[in-house]
Amino acid sequence: MENLLANCVEKNLSQFMFTNAIFFCERLLAEFPSEVNLQLLARCYLSNSQAYSAYYILKGSKTPQSRYLFAFSCFKLDLLGEAETALLPSEDNVDEVPGGAAGHYLLGLVYRYAGRKNSSIEQFRMALSFDPLCWEAYRELCSLGAAEEASTVFGNVAFQRLQETFVTQRINFSEGANINQLTDSDKASRDTSLWRTEHVPGENQQDLKIRQLGADIPPDTDRQLNTNGWDLNTPSPVISQVLDAPPPLLHKNMLRSAVEGSLMSVHGGRRIKFSEEMSAEATEGSGRRRSARIAARKKIPMSQSFGKDSYRLHLSPSESNCVPSLSSMIEKCRIQSSKEATTSGQSISDIGSSVDDEENKNPSESSPDSSSLISGISEVLNLLRILGDGHRHLLMYNCQEALLVYQKLSLKQYNTHWVLVQVGKAYFELQDYFNADSTFTLAHQKYPYALEGMDTYSTVLYHLKEEMRLGYLAQELISVDRLSPESWCAVGNCYSLRKDHDSALKMFKRAIQLNERFTYAHTLCGHEFAALEDFEGAERCYRRALSIDTRHYNAWYGLGMTYLHLEKFEFAEHQFQLALKINPRSSVIMCYYGIALHESKKNDEALNMMEKAKLTDAKNPLPKYYKANILASLGDYHKAQKVLEELKECAPQESSVHALLFNIYKQLKLYDKAVLHFGTALDLNPSPSDAVKIKAYMERLVIPDELAMEENL
Repeated sequence: MENLLANCVEKNLSQFMFTNAIFFCERLLAEFPSEVNLQLLARCYLSNSQAYSAYYILKGSKTPQSRYLFAFSCFKLDLLGEAETALLPSEDNVDEVPGGAAGHYLLGLVYRYAGRKNSSIEQFRMALSFDPLCWEAYRELCSLGAAEEASTVFGNVAFQRLQETFVTQRINFSEGANINQLTDSDKASRDTSLWRTEHVPGENQQDLKIRQLGADIPPDTDRQLNTNGWDLNTPSPVISQVLDAPPPLLHKNMLRSAVEGSLMSVHGGRRIKFSEEMSAEATEGSGRRRSARIAARKKIPMSQSFGKDSYRLHLSPSESNCVPSLSSMIEKCRIQSSKEATTSGQSISDIGSSVDDEENKNPSESSPDSSSLISGISEVLNLLRILGDGHRHLLMYNCQEALLVYQKLSLKQYNTHWVLVQVGKAYFELQDYFNADSTFTLAHQKYPYALEGMDTYSTVLYHLKEEMRLGYLAQELISVDRLSPESWCAVGNCYSLRKDHDSALKMFKRAIQLNERFTYAHTLCGHEFAALEDFEGAERCYRRALSIDTRHYNAWYGLGMTYLHLEKFEFAEHQFQLALKINPRSSVIMCYYGIALHESKKNDEALNMMEKAKLTDAKNPLPKYYKANILASLGDYHKAQKVLEELKECAPQESSVHALLFNIYKQLKLYDKAVLHFGTALDLNPSPSDAVKIKAYMERLVIPDELAMEENL
């Protein structure tokens, strides 16, 4: 009965029937109370987005697996203190962080959101040392600005670690050391000891032992952890028939967070098939309970099983980033020979004996090909070195370098959604909105179901003033998943482009309700508050964004602009300095930093900053305009005129340029040219505030002929 219920629960989890799994797991735990069954029920609750239920049933558990699941529940409930306590060693829990790489990764997230940057960096590095394929840990290090070069992280040390874990230990196991000395019970236990993690005190650093449990459980449904870039999944290419089909009307948030899916997979996996369990049970004796068989399996020597680190491949979230899965390749090699023996017409006892005979006859047939695995490891690490290099350059805002790195990828890897989104973001940071638009358009056409990066795409369309396309994109994203913050950010940008800032603010707040850790939504809220001249609300939103991600330079820039409007120029200087420290290649930030310096009477520094901004991005007209403005305020009208004439050739349709030229020519007493640029500025439909300024300048303009008429009178 116990085995039947347990396998039923695992089958329901693999088929996403979470409520059914909960029902039968409750029956299982009531009949056979044990720590293993309690953990299984916690997994069911977490899969069904019931973290609070998992929290209550796991509270007080001491085994490593239970501590990890409890910490994961606490993290989802935003109980960061309890999550840290559960993961860290203590007097009661003297062992190390449970869960291996995933445990350190989870602890790193806890530290990051608690504002303990150095501790989070240490934990992410620990996660990579445990499992070089823990891509999410490297991505977090890039986000924190603390990532080493990808060639170092995914270099020789990582290769040796993976080779030791996935080649040597699996070959040793396949060769079956001392296989003839094993009893039938040991053989049955060994056959079921490959994938399942269960607590065995003192066996390794995580007090975990590998046991066969099938595939990982499906990722969690909650999108709570999908914040700003955590969800950088690269979906696998789909068949052409699927690409031609329109996206579904509504998924009701069936997309999962990559972070939660990778964390949940540590203790996931289906249990062994019922027929295999019955075979093992028949070998061991029908009178033994499941708990007794578990105890018997714990007696298998480590030389006949995996070593300490053999589970680390399954802790890796690399599959969510379209990195080839070593675990599937290794498992395929391992079970290839045994598949021949397990036909549908065999009885349960025949199946067990045929597999044992196959192993005894030729153990090498069931062992993986060492050379192919080494080649696979090398290919995976080479791919991760390119992806890691590009991602690190992008988050250090070396966007040109990032684009060059991504060009090294093969065509099929380059055309995956994750890579296309990264390339689009690189163009966006370079303010090359046309190339960014074409790249994001390609990504959206090939993967209409993938929403990661679509918030940035909507901002690109906002800057291009593509109101119709932006509205269509927003409708598409809402039809795919109306519970995604990216969808509501696109809707908010659409309203903002229409100057409906109140509605835009409501949309961005809706995105924050769906994911409080979505940094960009807080920043967009701040922009809308600033547009409504509610600078107190804008400052509050920017501060909240920075509490989530201190390297979100857009929020520092927003704070600087807020203080600039409030005429707190020294504060504005400080915010722009911090933004430039994160993104030292932004000519826009340099421009406004120069304005803050000018308002603080630091004119020489301001002019130098404008010159630096002009050299950084020759296509950006702002540095030339503001440099001319500063020169005009200093009374150097001839230099200002020269700069503006150059700018007029680059941006002839800018009314503000003609308005400034009108003012300069008026000061130089070139009234004919002043009147000409006055009329041109008004014809170009300036903003209402600029129009008022232009007319005020015109009213103060006194033409010499009029002076003569007044003297004659």
